[in-house]
Amino acid sequence: MEKNLAGDILTIGGKELSSRLFLGTGKFANNRIIPEVVSASGSQVITVALRRIDPAYNEENIVGYIPKQCTLMPNTSGARTAEEAVRIARLARATGCGNWIKIEVISDNRYLLPDNIETIKATEVLAAEGFIVLPYMSPDLMSAKRLMEAGAAAIMPLGAPIGTNRGLKTKEMVKIIIEEIPLPIIVDAGIGRPSEAAEAMEMGAAAVLVNTAVATASNPVVMAEAFGLAVAAGRKAYLAGPGAIQGYAAASSPLTGFLHE
Repeated sequence: MEKNLAGDILTIGGKELSSRLFLGTGKFANNRIIPEVVSASGSQVITVALRRIDPAYNEENIVGYIPKQCTLMPNTSGARTAEEAVRIARLARATGCGNWIKIEVISDNRYLLPDNIETIKATEVLAAEGFIVLPYMSPDLMSAKRLMEAGAAAIMPLGAPIGTNRGLKTKEMVKIIIEEIPLPIIVDAGIGRPSEAAEAMEMGAAAVLVNTAVATASNPVVMAEAFGLAVAAGRKAYLAGPGAIQGYAAASSPLTGFLHE
């Protein structure tokens, strides 16, 4: 069934977004490229680790390189418990970074997989304090339901382990979450190619968040543009309603009928 193509706006925490590509700011060789990357991608939401925000030193403060029209979404990278994530989020708001927060709670040193239990705890506390909470999580339906109940504004399941560029390895689990959870589902981590971002959007994801794939590309600016186009194309394909997949051949033109006469 075709969905509404006109006025397709993503709304999170009362903020309307026309771009469905979120960008991370880690791993860039030079912060000075960030404004150009953001412009090329069309992204309106940018995430940054609080430990990289230093208001005392303007030249080193990464926030100075993020265009003012973008929504800043600090993340709690480095937190290993819910308590640490809550403390980081409060510090971010106290330093003037607003009330959007991406919750990252990771205690697994090898695979860097999110701790869903601690993430749920942090989400509940911060949502009650008025934060717009976007939790990063290992794709699990029951955990996603508990995050929604805890007050998450959106849910961010990983596509593959963070920083791997391996793509949508959790595709089936993410698809279940998209189908069952009535919140924006943002695929975060692991997406390495624009085609994979388009695939996530075709599945019905509300947005994708990309960092490593852009920052480690030979030309980050061009790659950012490619991701922006891919996300828009994938979203448009989802709204258009892709045709059914069939297990047998079917002629695309009735003119071929004479072959069977």
